[in-house]
Parts: sequence; structure tokens; C-alpha cells
Amino acid sequence: MELASWRLLARTIKNADVVVEVVDIRDPIHTRSRRLEQMARALDKDLVIVLNKADLVPRMVADKWARIIEGQGYDVLYVSARHRLGTRVLRGYIKHIARIKPFSVAVVGYPKTGKSSIINALRGRKGASTSPIPGSPGYTKSIQLLKIEPGFYMIDTPGVIPVEGGWPEAIIRGRSPEELVDPVPPAVALLERALHYNPRAVEKAYGIKERDPYRILELLAEKRGWWYKKTKEPLIEEAARTVIRDYHKAKLLFYVPPEEYL
Repeated sequence: MELASWRLLARTIKNADVVVEVVDIRDPIHTRSRRLEQMARALDKDLVIVLNKADLVPRMVADKWARIIEGQGYDVLYVSARHRLGTRVLRGYIKHIARIKPFSVAVVGYPKTGKSSIINALRGRKGASTSPIPGSPGYTKSIQLLKIEPGFYMIDTPGVIPVEGGWPEAIIRGRSPEELVDPVPPAVALLERALHYNPRAVEKAYGIKERDPYRILELLAEKRGWWYKKTKEPLIEEAARTVIRDYHKAKLLFYVPPEEYL
């Protein structure tokens, strides 16, 4: 999977008039790039932090996260690009803060935060390639300049590299599940977080009531009929990749509450 280098990202931001950082609202702590934000400020660019996937958390949670980040001195909006909720407000806000016309907007952020989906929602038609899984077909592989309307352009970029997020975000967003040499540890970490923040997440996703992450992977492999040919033991690596994919697809659903950050 090809990701943007910091040099390429800096050049993109320098050439843009407005910077939009797209963050996954399920875990803003680990999907924000402080280095990216510092870079935008150092280059004196207007920066808007967009909390995407707001349909996956309660409205009260979205409001709290917005207030927390606003309190740090940033402009913040939350949207659901998938359902095109809040994207009209975002479009108007960008046009409001743009200092010149024509202007360009650099859309940046970690893989799978929904950058291309936001661009497509603003355009009202498909133009930027999208995919729920890092590295799969539809994933942004190079910089694209896309017209939103006359005088309004957006720059779609590959995900930031290196991914600065904490464990396991840095792993599951930086590589496709197929590229992971050992997908079990990050999948176990995801399951632990899912059970911590949403005790019924695993049961709702897979119909499994077990709470031990390794046992969950075994049971999931058994349910799907995934076995090692020689040993006839559950193929937990494939189950682990499924867990990672399902997190990106929001089938394994949980979110970090703002209270934890505070």
C-alpha cells in the first residue's frame, strides 16, 4: 500500500489554501496527526478538523469531542460522509474561510478515516476512489485534484505515513490485513477494546458471547469453517484479518468516549 511521505504532504499543504484533516470520530485520540496539524500551522494555513463517521456514535458524544478539540484552538465540524450528513455545512464553511478564489483544499489524514468519501459527498458524485479496507482496490494511491464547483478544488491524498496513532491503530491503518505478517496481536487488541467500550460488540457482530479474545478468534474460525489442513486446528489468522476488516467496515462497532480523554 502506497502512502504519502511527509515531504509530499508538506508540499501538498504548502500549495493548498485550506487544509482539512479527516479524523475517525470513533477514536479521535489515535486518528489525529499532531505533526500534520503543526505543519499546517507552521505554513500559516487555515485548518479544519473534520470528525467523520458521526453516524457511528451518539450525537452527544460527537458534540463533546467537537468541544474538546475546539478547546485546543481548532476549527471543528463533525459529519457522516457515508450518509452525507453535515457535508453541506462543511462545504459552506470551507468556502467561508477561503481567502481567495479560485482556491484548493488539501484533504489529509490517516488511511480509512473517510477522506475520499467526504470529497465525493461534497462533489455530489463519485470522483475520488474509496474503499473500507487499507490497501484494497479503491484505496487512494496518488494525489488527485478534483473539482467541487467552479473555483473550488480539493486535493485527495494517500494516508499519512508514518501513522502516529497508538496501538493498534498504527498497525491496522498502515497496512492492509493481507499485508500483516501476524494479524493476531492487533486483532486481539481490537477485540479487547471492543469488549471494553461496548461489551456486546462481539456478540452483535458474530453471535459469540465469549470474552477471551483468543477464544473468540478460535470460535469465529470454527463458525466460518477455517482450519489448518495439517493440524485441523482453527485458522485464527484468517479470523484475525476478518476482525480487522470488520472494524474498518463498522461491523465490529465501538467508540472511545470523550470522558476517557478528559
